[in-house]
Amino acid sequence: MNGDNKNLILILEDDKRLSHINSHALKSEGYEVRTAFRIAEARSLLETISPDVLLLEVILPDGSGFDLCREIRPHTAAFIIFLTSISEASCEMEGLDVGGNDYLRKPYGVEMLKRRVKNALLHSELSARSQNTKQIITKGSLTIDNIARRAYMNGVDLGLQPMEYGLLYFMIRNEGKTMGAEIIYEKVWGLPLNDNKSALEKRVSRLRKSIVGSGYAIRMQRGQGYCFAAEKASENGPWGEFTLSMQ
Repeated sequence: MNGDNKNLILILEDDKRLSHINSHALKSEGYEVRTAFRIAEARSLLETISPDVLLLEVILPDGSGFDLCREIRPHTAAFIIFLTSISEASCEMEGLDVGGNDYLRKPYGVEMLKRRVKNALLHSELSARSQNTKQIITKGSLTIDNIARRAYMNGVDLGLQPMEYGLLYFMIRNEGKTMGAEIIYEKVWGLPLNDNKSALEKRVSRLRKSIVGSGYAIRMQRGQGYCFAAEKASENGPWGEFTLSMQ
């Protein structure tokens, strides 16, 4: 949901005419809509927005909507609806297996699309209400709202990007554990680290600066990895000269 409290829908559809029709229909219902025509575009958008519903075409010029779903599912609670002309039941089952929630076969009418999106949002709202008491985590002056996927310090929104939020949540859930870059990247990004170590380091650096003064810190022990811990505990722990200074 965006800052205007409008539900946010992301449409990944390479058919520009159909994408325009879908976007217009959903905007007429009061939703905010963003569109992408390639998986690469969708990935870029998901770095900066947290949609409530994703409409994903299965067959795309640069890959499969199933693969994208598998990649992003660990990092988003969005309701995912696949759009495709493939009619085989095995395709629908694959969509559900990779983390999709619904499946809409083409051709479909805009009224059916609007109804599916409305039901998706209702489902998400009811699910959030039932889990609300379990999804608020407090660490020092940090508050983690895993329903809205936002982090606050002293009540002020930290403005974390989706992947930064996912990184912070993962570190908090593993408080006190030292974890290597490979494990962190695989769990948060859903991909092997490969040549992305510098990307991880930049995210960690930004996150460390964001939580200064919270009573908690992310420390690094050379050759071993990163650890989220209370500042006093980490100062007395096995960090010593290996603690990174803020830059």
